[in-house]
Amino acid sequence: MCGIVGYTGPRAAYPIVLKGLKRLEYRGYDSSGVALLHNHHINVYKKKGKVAELEEATIGQDVQAHIGIGHTRWATHGEPSDRNAHPHQSQSGELAMIHNGIIENYTQIKKELESKGYHFKSDTDTEVLLNFIEDIKINNNCTLEEALRIALKRVVGAYCILLISKDEPDTIIAARKGSPLVIGIGKGEHFLASDASPIIEYTKEVVYVNDYEIAIVKPDELILKNLGNEKQTPFITKLDMELAAIEKGGYDHFMLKEIHEQPNTIHDCLRGRLLPQSLQIMMGGIENNMDAFINANRIMIVACGTSWHAGLVAEYLIEEFCRIPVEVEYASEFRYRNPVIHKGDVIIAISQSGETADTLVALESAKEKGAFIFGVVNAVGSSIARLSHAGAYTHSGPEIGVASTKAFTGQLAVLMMMALKIGYAKGTLPKDRYVQLMHDLESIPEKIKEILADTSNIERIAEKYKDAADFLFLGRGYNFPVALEGALKLKEISYIHAEGYPAAEMKHGPIALVDENLPVVFVATKDSYYEKIVSNVQEIKARKGKVIAVATVGDEVIPGMADDVMFVPDADEAIAPLLSVVPLQLLSYYVGLYKGLDVDKPRNLAKSVTVE
Repeated sequence: MCGIVGYTGPRAAYPIVLKGLKRLEYRGYDSSGVALLHNHHINVYKKKGKVAELEEATIGQDVQAHIGIGHTRWATHGEPSDRNAHPHQSQSGELAMIHNGIIENYTQIKKELESKGYHFKSDTDTEVLLNFIEDIKINNNCTLEEALRIALKRVVGAYCILLISKDEPDTIIAARKGSPLVIGIGKGEHFLASDASPIIEYTKEVVYVNDYEIAIVKPDELILKNLGNEKQTPFITKLDMELAAIEKGGYDHFMLKEIHEQPNTIHDCLRGRLLPQSLQIMMGGIENNMDAFINANRIMIVACGTSWHAGLVAEYLIEEFCRIPVEVEYASEFRYRNPVIHKGDVIIAISQSGETADTLVALESAKEKGAFIFGVVNAVGSSIARLSHAGAYTHSGPEIGVASTKAFTGQLAVLMMMALKIGYAKGTLPKDRYVQLMHDLESIPEKIKEILADTSNIERIAEKYKDAADFLFLGRGYNFPVALEGALKLKEISYIHAEGYPAAEMKHGPIALVDENLPVVFVATKDSYYEKIVSNVQEIKARKGKVIAVATVGDEVIPGMADDVMFVPDADEAIAPLLSVVPLQLLSYYVGLYKGLDVDKPRNLAKSVTVE
């Protein structure tokens, strides 16, 4: 959840750390802070609120240092406040630490430390862990590295830790389990961060730290060890990312930029894979493991949030084209309910970050039981990518806006190609339908450009309904998951209560909510359910509900019934979610904008959920 950044080298550390925190603010923004080590003295500055408030608070302060660590927080233990902000200092003041994750047994450790005379200034589990490390160091007369190793063998939970000590003026000691850490390698300098966005300005050579590894980082040296104190060989990866990808590029918000990037990101996802002229879909992760898919008795998809909605679309696709039973599971529930998993089952894990904590734990359990794990992720080198037997990257590029947009459509594009490839290889998808769907999928980037060419109508609709207290989103078939996604986006961005339902379920309860004040959004593109959805629209209008429809260009029936319409180009119903979701993304963006909200950083949310 939280964002961490560190630097050690010849440059001034503070500007690098501060800029890194701004780049990572999408991971958490209820408080932020820095610890700077200079002349064997640690200066800590931290502030409730956004990074800009920290920056203002440090004006005129001593920020000299060539080594520093910084943190932007998404609160878990302890409410957002100055005292709960990271970094924390140990009771002696000799150590400072930042931490992303949750220490589950911190209460027991805190009681032990209090019995020894320790006092705590914050409500956080992080301060407890830091003093625990210091207590081990003092009582065992050992190095800080060894004290950290002993402490991590005792604690239960997830963590990514950066630690500095007055006694080691050029060294950052880091460790991870379940929360991401990447180290950038420069010339006589090193950069540490939760993801690559703060690093690419300085170097493209990085090392992704694995779970249960400790990194000892000096300006001219990087040592990796496991918890058994055995040295590990760092694997250096070259980043395939440009600085422009994490800048706004003239757009007012990252969310709007990322919505408008979708023609390009989907094209990048399809490029080199979707080859209609030769009737081929080139996906090595599928091709090399085709038997696992063709012979699977069932496929289970595990995901969270928006990725779960992508999984629902995949369920429709795989069952229709591949004739394999599919179950879509919330990873947070899947990991705890002791699911029945057989050897040979296929688990598809979907995650933008590749670091979603619940999904990772669910996969580890499934893998132990003999399931074949296939990852669909955006972040190269992420934990899910490394844990999976095989997978496919979405190639959507960095997504900075907290609400997922281009990552969702990238996931859909990958899942659609998977379903087409497996179905055709299995013989359950006829050749003519296979060819038609390939051409339809190939045309999607240009069709999204048509939607984005003029958004003034969607802006008008957003302004009209921005003060509504509730929204209802309805769809059938492939458009049902799109309705769920539209409702989620509106909740995230505008804080308006919204629910997504299958349109046929409306009469089983939700229709009681309908009156002249309730906007009902129908995802009503031309498909095999079209006549049914027309009837559902009539039922809402009969009860004076306000109907906003996503309709196919050229449709004359739905526009004649709806109060407002957002049009999308025609496409096969299996491919249509890639189009019908775009107006809903824009609707949520503009409603949030007209309400005066920070659409890139919705309250209480963080980009990557790396804790329970």
